[in-house]
Amino acid sequence: MAVSEAQDVLAGGEVTDNLGTRGWLILVTLCGATFMTGLDFSVVTVALPEIGRDLDFASTGSLQWVATACLLPTASLLPLFSRVSDLIGRRRLFILGVALFSAFSLIAGLAAGPAMLIAARAGQGASAAMIAPTAIALMTTVFPEGPQRTKALGVNGAVLSLGFVLGTLGGGVITSGLNWRWTMLILVVIGAVVLIGAIILLPGTATRSAARLDIPGAVLASIGLFALVYGISTGADAGWVSAPTAGSLALAVLSLSALLLVERRHAAPLIPLNLLTTPTVKWGGLIGFITLGMCGGTTVLLSLYMQDVLGYSALTTGAGFLAEGIAALVGGMLASRLITSWGKVGAMATGLIVQGLGTGTMFLLPEKNGLALLLLTSGAMGFGHVLTVVSFITTMTSGLRDDEQGIASGLSQLPQFLGAIGTAGLAAIVTARAKSLSTTTSSALATLGGLHAAMLTAGIVCLGGAMLAVLTLRPSVTEAR
Repeated sequence: MAVSEAQDVLAGGEVTDNLGTRGWLILVTLCGATFMTGLDFSVVTVALPEIGRDLDFASTGSLQWVATACLLPTASLLPLFSRVSDLIGRRRLFILGVALFSAFSLIAGLAAGPAMLIAARAGQGASAAMIAPTAIALMTTVFPEGPQRTKALGVNGAVLSLGFVLGTLGGGVITSGLNWRWTMLILVVIGAVVLIGAIILLPGTATRSAARLDIPGAVLASIGLFALVYGISTGADAGWVSAPTAGSLALAVLSLSALLLVERRHAAPLIPLNLLTTPTVKWGGLIGFITLGMCGGTTVLLSLYMQDVLGYSALTTGAGFLAEGIAALVGGMLASRLITSWGKVGAMATGLIVQGLGTGTMFLLPEKNGLALLLLTSGAMGFGHVLTVVSFITTMTSGLRDDEQGIASGLSQLPQFLGAIGTAGLAAIVTARAKSLSTTTSSALATLGGLHAAMLTAGIVCLGGAMLAVLTLRPSVTEAR
């Protein structure tokens, strides 16, 4: 069922990271889906102003639902579809997800009004929740644990980062040169190519769970995560003590607490608690939350720095992220070798240290002429971040049974959505520090002071994460040597 070339053993019994021709074709197919979903989250952000004008959105708040309508179902449905993939087969759910994602992208590109576009974006989000965990689970199925799997996950991490960066840059180019609708229609083209590759190349799932779906767990997990991500996403604008935000976060706490109680008693829980308490899953997920939260939050801060302090246009700001994207691509391509040489924990800690030093050094970014330091520090952050991402996903999906790979892969994707907590926290630091400086200095310098405080905080958190990885995972993880 797995790819024969991807499991070759060289003479002398040494396992290599050589994937073979068919293995590379499968990886390109799976990474194509990853690229597509990463591109979707970022490409539409730049196009929002034109979308608002073209479709006559009533307000900026309603326009923001073009992005939020995609994010919420992805985050809230991840555990459900992770489990469903183990029940009905990963290949089947992956193909269904890609087909639906392409169809909803076409509807979004042809949308005649706000309601049609937001509904299509919600459909894209639900489809992405099918794709994200199954793509990772298929990689862990096709490529055996060790150098081959690590290489596959490294390429996937690089491609995902590239999708986000190219989306930021490409959204401006596409919107300026063509029309915002092409930000959606290009996803249809990518989706069609991925779909053909998936049908032809992907192997069927050898093992499926015979257990029935845990309906109460699925409902509670979906409600809890929806409420949590909604509260985090809207809290900064609506106010953290506002009724909608406080109510949403309270509902999240109640639902997720009830989920833990239900899962303890269910014969076949949606999220097995023994899996959650496995050190590699528990601590690996926390490391993922740290690296994704701090990198995502700092990326937002860099956008503010380039536009509000340096005065860059939106398109120039997108170009300013190229160093981060290129370094992330290099980090993903080198991840397999570094993990093989240093082990998962060593690579994870090193990645967090590099990310932390790059982020913390942004404390030195000046009011003017800061491009060189910006490129250097953001490049270090991108390289360290992707190395950490590949390491923590490899850690979370190692040493598990085949029927646990689906839910573990879904859990490994959750930190990128919960990482919005990091963005909100860093934004709060910027606001508080800038406000305290606003009475003694100019607006630009006050903003810069707030950014410096938040960036330094993010760097310290990453360095703390490196220490956490060494202390919690070293005894538990079998290192690849």
